Formats: sequence, structure tokens, C-alpha cells
Amino acid sequence: MAKIRVIVNGAKGKMGQEVVKAVQRESDLILAAQTDLGDNLAEAIKKNKAEVVVDFTQPDCVIDNLHAILESGAHAVVGTTGITKDDLLIIEKLCEKNKVNCLVAPNFAIGAVLMMQFAKEAAKHLPKAEIIEMHNPQKKDQPSGTSLKTAEMMRESMGENADIPIHSVRLPGLVAHQEVILGGVGQTLTIRHDSLSRESFMPGVVLAIRKIKKIKGLVYGLENIL
Repeated sequence: MAKIRVIVNGAKGKMGQEVVKAVQRESDLILAAQTDLGDNLAEAIKKNKAEVVVDFTQPDCVIDNLHAILESGAHAVVGTTGITKDDLLIIEKLCEKNKVNCLVAPNFAIGAVLMMQFAKEAAKHLPKAEIIEMHNPQKKDQPSGTSLKTAEMMRESMGENADIPIHSVRLPGLVAHQEVILGGVGQTLTIRHDSLSRESFMPGVVLAIRKIKKIKGLVYGLENIL
């Protein structure tokens, strides 16, 4: 079976470095190149015959990156934060135009995806909820993409107009943590996930690389390929 040729974009960042190591560990993947700010991404894709580009960069450049990736004919696996609904519409059109696929995931940790699904199910039965998301101070967007996605999924159970407050904490020592607290008569339910290291995201990233050719167009959320 042919190996999947992968470029890691944002390879100098903390998440990018972990993705580089994860790709190098897998026998069915080839690290075709590492790119970062200032590199010509479209040229790197063509030169290295990359099939998949994993993007962990910054919100202010991710759409430009995706133009380069998708218009070059490569598939994209995106973990960059701060992607908006308007951005998703742009990405969807790029996928359709270029007949390629893109998976955007607010969180690649399998446990975090399960936490979101459990919260959606619990929201059917308990009428009120709040979310507390906690990250390191280097995280530029708040609320986090994970908390926004969680609230979106819970509203599918509670109703589109449900008020789900989100509280953001940024402190040294944190990696990525989220609590969903639901309340009913005489009781509360807390669903919590903790990423204790960036390695927690790597099984999800590798899974996405392996499955990206089999999806169609834009997919938002890792839960859709589990």
C-alpha cells in the first residue's frame, strides 16, 4: 500500500512539532516536508508531491494557507483555532471548486470529542448548562473552538436559543481543559476532559490523515470520522 505523503505546516510551533513526531512514528505516513511562516506553501506541496497538509498555525493566516493547500490539489487537516462560520463557508467552496477534502477539528483529542458527545446527550435531560474552558495563556482565541463547538452541539438537544454561558480561563501550567456543568432540580452533572500534554491530540490527527481521502468536501468536527 502506498504511503501518504504529508506536509506539516506550522512545524516550528508546539503543536506542529508534535505532529512532525507523530507522522514520523507511523509506518504508513511519510513526512514529505515541514513548512512554517514565510515558506511558499503551494510550492512545497508541488515540489514534495504532498497529498495531505496538516495545518496548526494562526487564525490570521489559516484561510490564506487553505487557499494555497486546496488550490494546489492537496487535502487539508486543520487544527488551527479561531475558524469562524464565515471561514467554514469559504473552505467549503474551496473544497467544491478544487474537488479536495478538508477536515477542521476544534479538538483532536478523542476524549474531548467524547466529552462533547456526552454533553449533547446530557443536554436532552437537564435544562441548564454552563461551560468552563481552561487553556495556557498562549492560546489567542477565547472562547475556545472546543467550547463553541460543544455549545453548538448541546443546542441541538436544548433548542437553538438555549443560553449556555462560556467562561474562559488562561493560566500558566494549563494545556487544554473543559468542564460542562449541567443543572436540574436538586442535582448537577459535571462532564470534564483534561489534555495533560499535546500528545493527547496526536491519535486524532493521525486518524484524520488516514481518513481524509475518504470524506467528501468539508467536514467540521473529528466526531464525524470516528
